[in-house]
Amino acid sequence: MGTSYQKGWVMLRGKKWYGYFRRTVIDPKTNEPKSAITPIILGLKVEMSKSQARAKLEAEIGKLGKQSANGDRSIVSGTVTLRWFIENRFIPLKEPDWREETAKVKKHLIETDVLSDLGEFRLENFDKFVLQTHLNKLAKIRSRDRVLQIRSYIKSVFSEAVDQDFLAKDPARKLKTPANLRESDKTVLTWDQLAAALARLELRDRILMKLDMTNALRPSELFAFRWKCHRSVTLSLTIVETIYKGKIRPFGKTKGSLKEIPIPQDVSDELLVWRQICQAAYDKRKPSRGKNKDRYGLPPSDPEAFMFPGRFGSFMDPSNYRKRVLHKLAGDLELPKLNFQVIRRTIATLAQRKGTVKDVQGVMRHTRVATTTDIYMQEIAEGVRATVDSIHDELDGTMKKLAGKVHPPTETAASALVN
Repeated sequence: MGTSYQKGWVMLRGKKWYGYFRRTVIDPKTNEPKSAITPIILGLKVEMSKSQARAKLEAEIGKLGKQSANGDRSIVSGTVTLRWFIENRFIPLKEPDWREETAKVKKHLIETDVLSDLGEFRLENFDKFVLQTHLNKLAKIRSRDRVLQIRSYIKSVFSEAVDQDFLAKDPARKLKTPANLRESDKTVLTWDQLAAALARLELRDRILMKLDMTNALRPSELFAFRWKCHRSVTLSLTIVETIYKGKIRPFGKTKGSLKEIPIPQDVSDELLVWRQICQAAYDKRKPSRGKNKDRYGLPPSDPEAFMFPGRFGSFMDPSNYRKRVLHKLAGDLELPKLNFQVIRRTIATLAQRKGTVKDVQGVMRHTRVATTTDIYMQEIAEGVRATVDSIHDELDGTMKKLAGKVHPPTETAASALVN
C-alpha cells in the first residue's frame, strides 16, 4: 500500500482544534490490522483558523499515516509498540544471519535491557531523551561491554524502523555512549598463583588446567576433545568441534578456532597415562553393567570417546566444572577470581614476555591482533617499571659517553636556572 491521501476532519472542542482521521492500526490483542479513528490535538483556537488547522492535520497525516509497502497493511501507528516491532519485524529479519546460540544471547539481552523497561512504549513516542536516559541508567548497573552492546542494538532497531517506514525520523541516530561506564573485569593472576592452582589438583584436573593454561583454550574447546584429537608423535591436539549448552557443534567461535595446536611433551605423556587410567576404570565397571551397557559411553580405547568424560561418558559441563572446581580452588588459595576467562586473559598478559604479539595472537587463535592486545592483554606494572628504568639507563649511558664532547652548563647558567 502507498501513502494514505485522506484529509480527515477538524473539530473545535473547548479552546482547542482537534483533528481526526482513519488509519489501519495493529490490534495489540489479536496482532491483526484493524481500522480506527485517530484523534490529534492541532492547537489553540486563538493561534490558528479552521483552515490552518486543516492544513496542520494534513501535515500530521503525512507524517503519521504513511503505510508500509508490504501486504499486511501494517501502518506506522500509535498502537505499534517497541516490543511488537522487535518481535515481529526486527528479529525475524536479523535472525537468519545469527547462529543459534548467538540468537539466544541477543534475544536475552534485548529482552532484559531494552524490552523489560521500554517494550510497551509506542514507537512514535520515542525520542533521543528517552533513549539516552535509559542508556545512562544501564551504565550504572551493567558492564562497559554490555552497555556498548545495548547501544548498538538500540541504534540498529530504530534504524530498521525508519527503513521499514515505521518512523519518519531516527531518535537513536545521535545516541551517545555514557561517559562513566563500569570497567569490565580485568583480573590477571601471576605465574605463582597459576602454579599454586595446578599443585592442588589431581591428575585429570591438572591435565585439564595445564592444557587450558598453556594453550589458552576456551572451555567450549577444552571439554570437546576426543582421544582421536591427540597425536603423541607430533605432540599436538586437533580442535575439531566445540560444545555449547549441552550440544556438540562442528564449528568454533572464529574461523581460526578449529586447528591443530602444539602441546608440551609432559602434557602429552600425562594424557597417555590418563587414558590408561580411564580404560582400567571402564573395564572394572564393565562386568556389572548388565542391561545398562551404554551407561558409561564409549571405552577410552575408542578414538571417538571423550578425553575428559562426565559421569555417563559424555562431555562435562563447563559451567558445572567452573563452579565445582575453579571457584573452590579460588577460595582455598584466596585468589581474587579464577575462571576460564581469567585464565585466558592471564596467559595473554604474561605471554607478552614469552614471544611476540603475533605469537600470542596465534596461541589465543584470534582473528585480529587488536582483539589480543586491546581486550586480553593487560598492563604489567613490573614491565612498565622495567621499561622506564631501561629508557633511563639508555639515556644516562649515552649522556656519559658524550660527557667529554659536550660542555656542561656553567655555575652562572645553573644558578640562573634555579633563580
